[in-house]
Amino acid sequence: MPAYNKLVRDRIPEIIAETGKNYSTRILDQEEFIKELKKKSLEELEEYMNANNNDEALEELADLLEIIHSLAEFHWASIDRVEEIRKQKAEKRGSFKDRIFLIEVEDE
Repeated sequence: MPAYNKLVRDRIPEIIAETGKNYSTRILDQEEFIKELKKKSLEELEEYMNANNNDEALEELADLLEIIHSLAEFHWASIDRVEEIRKQKAEKRGSFKDRIFLIEVEDE
């Protein structure tokens, strides 16, 4: 039986069971959960980085967004609060729409 040892979406055990396969799971405590969410975010970001087309990229962005929702909830915030902070930062520091690439800054 292959070992995965990773955080999976809530319905994955149900989907595996429907195939007739046996599996084992456990429920993570809070400390383990945040650690695994962070690992999962890196995994999904890497999958986004390796996407070969727009459809694949959007699938991976959706996975990242799901993780961001879970991370926000873990930190006792809603996705609306995260969006509010994002907007404040965009207003104060800008976004990335202008595609500016900083090369260097002269020291005094």
